[in-house]
Amino acid sequence: MCEDDRGLGRRALFVTGAAAALTLGSVSFAAAADGDRQTRTIRGTLPPGAPDFVYVPLEVPSGVWEIRVSYTYDRPAVPAGTPGNALDIGLFDQRGTALGGEGFRGWSGGARTEFFVRADDATPGYVPGPVREGTWHIALGPYTVAPQGLSYEITVTLTHGDPGETPEPVYPPERARGRGRAWYRGDCHLHSWYSDGRRTPAEIGALARAAGLDFINSSEHNTHSAHPHWADVAGDDLLVMLGEEVTTRNGHVVALGTDPGTFVDWRYRARDNRFGRFARRIRQAGGLVVPAHPHATCVGCNWKFGFGEADAVEVWNGPYTPDDEVALADWDGMLVASVRDGRDWIPAMGNSDAHRDPDTVGHPQTVVLADDLTREAIQEGIRAGRSYVAESSRVSLSFTASGGRGEHAGIGERLETGRDTPVTVRLEVTGAPRCTVRLVTDQGVLFTSAPLPVSGTGVVEWRTTPSYAAYVRAELRHETAAGPVPGALAAFTNPIFLGRRR
Repeated sequence: MCEDDRGLGRRALFVTGAAAALTLGSVSFAAAADGDRQTRTIRGTLPPGAPDFVYVPLEVPSGVWEIRVSYTYDRPAVPAGTPGNALDIGLFDQRGTALGGEGFRGWSGGARTEFFVRADDATPGYVPGPVREGTWHIALGPYTVAPQGLSYEITVTLTHGDPGETPEPVYPPERARGRGRAWYRGDCHLHSWYSDGRRTPAEIGALARAAGLDFINSSEHNTHSAHPHWADVAGDDLLVMLGEEVTTRNGHVVALGTDPGTFVDWRYRARDNRFGRFARRIRQAGGLVVPAHPHATCVGCNWKFGFGEADAVEVWNGPYTPDDEVALADWDGMLVASVRDGRDWIPAMGNSDAHRDPDTVGHPQTVVLADDLTREAIQEGIRAGRSYVAESSRVSLSFTASGGRGEHAGIGERLETGRDTPVTVRLEVTGAPRCTVRLVTDQGVLFTSAPLPVSGTGVVEWRTTPSYAAYVRAELRHETAAGPVPGALAAFTNPIFLGRRR
């Protein structure tokens, strides 16, 4: 075993074209015979304010069968309110660490303390493939650093031997057996053990079926390594789309329904002006750009890139909490701005972000009107806003607006009628016992119903004109004991716009 102490005094600081990064001096391994193992241990300390990414170069000789890496770091006590140490880890191969390049071989964030990569297999979160000669890089992400600094130790073991062959990946199909044009239920933000979740894809598939879902989307943090592992989960009754949760230091975005094997880089901040490039990458790969939990309170979770690139926004994430209420209000403000400026609007979604027990897959879920149960049709319905969000499959809505001459519009659509034409808004509800209906417009809440009966079934009608309400959307709220504060959502819809477009 060779030990190598690395401090910042030996670093070379460079800029990747995005966030500042730190590269240490390289660690070399000599050629060896089949069956031999070589181990190196690298130690170092990162100060507070360290760059977002620290790269440890590994000079890998030919004839390597497996690279195995383990690491530890200290966690000193810190003052109340001060973040402690948290260090993420990943790997890039001999193709390099260029932003958006081909060298990515895996990322486990802080979910694992060790991993391996070889041609025929890899730790969940990492991509199997040849271990070729050249300069590889261990990528460290000092997520937060304590005032005392962050001391780490990395142990790298190379095992020499026949590299073996990489299996050809098999991906889930892009269609399931649908019901033609119908409402389909889905959860597009889920984590398995291929990032920081604790469930297997098979377990998630079983929970999705039990939750009454028709489609799901694989969205692991900063890795596409799970994509080939969903083929056995998909079936005639469950469409599995593939994507990634692109987890940056300035917010997270779900790449929803990208082509199989698509990797989207995350190593940038809002100030680096790089997000547009990777939003285009998502769309070029056939996916949707969906900022996730935009007002979440965890470090790095709050969305700071703006919504100019968004195809939809995740307004409701997991059990309903105050940050979801803020996201809902913020989204409603964006609807008002779209009406004022005469520009396109951004539809809302809801997803569970489920990681492990007791997280509930399908709480909430997005219910989409689509032409069929295919990747393309579901994405088109989401993009068009023909959807509502419900806390479970028990809750169903029908929300329409009609004019006096037979004009009719549903969720996500526009009722083309004159400014002063009377409009009837109708909401039919099932599965929402004792919930209150609220109808929200660009003026705010203009109608609140009495609680629905314990059967959870009810019909509400409200009359208005396009001059009075530029749009109307519906909310179902649970009972609350907080006075004027509304209860948690049971469901909400995307808007119906009223009147002719300006």
